[in-house]
Amino acid sequence: MLLSMDEFRAFEPKKTTYALFGWPLGHTMSPELHAQLFEAAGQDADYIGVAVPPEDLLEAFELAKRKLGGINCTIPHKKAVIPLLDEIDTAARDLHSVNTVRFADGKATGFNTDILGFAESLNRDGVSLQGKKVLLLGYGGAASVMAYHCVTQGAYLTITGRNLEKAETLQKQLTDAVPGARISVFSRRHIPRDIHVVLNSTPVGMYPNVGVSALDITSMPGLEAVIDVIYNPDKTELILRAEELGVPVAVGGLEMLVAQAVYAAEFFLDRKFEDAGAEIARVTSELRREQLNIALIGMPSSGKSTLGRTLAERLGKRFVDLDEEIVKADGRSIPDIFAAEGEAGFRKLEAAQTARFARENRQVISCGGGVVKDPANLRALHANGIVLFIDRPLEDLLVGGGRPLSTSPEALKTMEAQRRPLYLAAADAVIPNKTTPADAVTAAMEALDEIFSH
Repeated sequence: MLLSMDEFRAFEPKKTTYALFGWPLGHTMSPELHAQLFEAAGQDADYIGVAVPPEDLLEAFELAKRKLGGINCTIPHKKAVIPLLDEIDTAARDLHSVNTVRFADGKATGFNTDILGFAESLNRDGVSLQGKKVLLLGYGGAASVMAYHCVTQGAYLTITGRNLEKAETLQKQLTDAVPGARISVFSRRHIPRDIHVVLNSTPVGMYPNVGVSALDITSMPGLEAVIDVIYNPDKTELILRAEELGVPVAVGGLEMLVAQAVYAAEFFLDRKFEDAGAEIARVTSELRREQLNIALIGMPSSGKSTLGRTLAERLGKRFVDLDEEIVKADGRSIPDIFAAEGEAGFRKLEAAQTARFARENRQVISCGGGVVKDPANLRALHANGIVLFIDRPLEDLLVGGGRPLSTSPEALKTMEAQRRPLYLAAADAVIPNKTTPADAVTAAMEALDEIFSH
């Protein structure tokens, strides 16, 4: 539930309730995330979002003290809320940033669980910062958290961004809090190339402006890890490029988001989860399963649409047939498009619809057989989804049927030989479709279980 300030003024909770304060406050995973955590803890509680303009923070905070058990703060309230608190923990004080406030015993106590989430994410991925050269992109709230952890762990930190004055302000804040911290500030043109870890705290590459990278990392041969705080899309362009370069650790921000929420819930409830690490892994997996698209690739008539509709129903996701969307957007049938503009013209339309739907989430997307011919399509699908190859034997594929490139058995055989390596290279899992659709759906569900369990 997301409330405006007017709605929050009138709001009267029916049970213990917590809230996220931010401005502006669009789509957020926090209510869903905390609902899972409260359930796991056996706590009958609610979690809401409240869009709090900066000028209304004091009023909203006073209302929260009366109505709520605690609040999380996001931009722009993490610093502004500090003067309103009775107590604050050391990390939050050093960072000048509070993201969690607990109301108990007549007091408002502030914590920073962002840093706990960041540290947990690094530990889970086996990233050590001691003695490592770390490049931080950005200087805002998320950057200060990451930077503080880096310097307290003995890293050599370089900060860069478009505004070097803000980068230098962060540098001073850190050296005041951590005497002896080793921090440099460089322009983008002069950043060192012998970097071990890249941290992106900027919004570059975040939905809806996907497909752009915050940094060219191709000239950093010693990279051990690239970490992006963005979690929508699941993999930013920066993370995709890191994976292509073989960087050992390349991860987005979802696990960090979940980890900080787990620690926030512990503060809210004043109790520890029996195994916080296991809880972080469980919730992260569940959120990815719910949020990510499932893209189906394979030859024409391999069963993508049939299986896709069933999978969408099983998974509670929207079904999208890209060929149908191309026809809707263009107003012509696919054979007519091929006749008028050739395959090149059709592929251009296909790429546009692939990019359009791939940036959204909670979908099962049935792709045209040739979608794998354009690497940009695959990047878009992988950024926010899992790709399954529906593998149907050549002898069971249909000839003709309005498919311009499947006009004869010979053409179909040639096409299959050309595309099979592309399907295999693109797929996160191969789903045989040799017997019945029900068997193929079962295989797909089992493959997804395996993927989301890791």
